[in-house]
Amino acid sequence: MHFEWTYPWVFTFVIIVPLVYWILPPMRKKTAALVFPSFSRAVQVSGINPRKKSKVSKKSVFQWFILFLIYIGILVGAAGPKLVGQPEKKIKTARSFLITADMSFSMDNKDWVVEKQRLTRWHAVQKLMTEFIKGRKSDRMGLVLFATHPYLQAPLTEDLHSVMFMLNDAEVGMAGQMTGIGDAIGYSMKVFEQDTTKEKVILLLTDGVDSGRGTNPLDAAAVAKNDSIKIYTLGIGDPTGRDKIDEKTMTYIAESTGGQYFRAMDEKELKKAYKALDDLEPIKYETSTLKPEVLLYFYPIAVSIVLSFLLIFYLNVVSLLKSKTNG
Repeated sequence: MHFEWTYPWVFTFVIIVPLVYWILPPMRKKTAALVFPSFSRAVQVSGINPRKKSKVSKKSVFQWFILFLIYIGILVGAAGPKLVGQPEKKIKTARSFLITADMSFSMDNKDWVVEKQRLTRWHAVQKLMTEFIKGRKSDRMGLVLFATHPYLQAPLTEDLHSVMFMLNDAEVGMAGQMTGIGDAIGYSMKVFEQDTTKEKVILLLTDGVDSGRGTNPLDAAAVAKNDSIKIYTLGIGDPTGRDKIDEKTMTYIAESTGGQYFRAMDEKELKKAYKALDDLEPIKYETSTLKPEVLLYFYPIAVSIVLSFLLIFYLNVVSLLKSKTNG
């Protein structure tokens, strides 16, 4: 850390105020006086007992020195002394990442094998998505779950542990039976309304086809594009099977908003999709430079206050001693 003055120009008063004091003449008050040739005769006639004139004592060198120290202490405090440290970079989030995951009944199909263990599609997604979230340390993340209707499971936050907890706490069937992809995109955009982060990304994960009962997914994608929200789509399962994926719609949603479509039929492909997503949306930071400061103004001010009290005490003691001597 190094020493700096916040207002160094204050020290010009070290010269200005004393110059004004010495150059400008003191104000003298003129009073009327009666000239009388015989003072003793005037005393006899008036009957007044004259006393000695009052004496204004001059300040000693010691008093002037203390006053000077008090004055300098006030100026030093007003100049704002401080210790300034080396610049520190503060890292803050540069992207908001919203996971919008399908929770319809088809996600309960037990057709995935992860680490030699047969799991439902949803439990496989939970397991692998948790690993993905752990690696997004600079992003604000949130979680929207949808089926017939969408709802917010975890708001956008930098607390990724909370997002992972809410992800693993969710179960299939919580949001209904059908797949409302268009409504899910529209709801996800509403989550971003109060968000001030520059980059906004949606990861839309589904294993089915839009039910057609709500907002058209293509219309929702057009609004997202207009709001500069990028959508990556991830199809889970077999596009030719009984619960097939509408890959054409998923591809259009992604490409029209500047994203990309990924297909994941097994654990290996899902990991590959997450890896590709990490490459396409690398962890991004915004930095701001801060200089830590330690303010020191109160030290000279405190010294001036203490000296003021000591000077007052000293003058009172001197005055008391003089009065006793004269008495």
